Amino acid sequence: MTVTALGGHPDHDPTLVALTVEEAARRLSIGRTTMYALIRDGEIETIPIGRARRVPAEAVIEYARARMRKNITPIAA
Repeated sequence: MTVTALGGHPDHDPTLVALTVEEAARRLSIGRTTMYALIRDGEIETIPIGRARRVPAEAVIEYARARMRKNITPIAA
């Protein structure tokens, strides 16, 4: 696995709007099985395109944002 000059993964195409489950999992640095569990549990949205099911790239970003909000705890005064 190599890294591009800009520091990204060579397989990462920022212009993709819909990702395969494997591509979405790679963007979150998790395994396929975990990604399928998140999809099954309704944590990450998918859309049908023809006979395939894809993960909107924005759904991956939204999932990460939601996780960040959950991990923010208020500081006691």
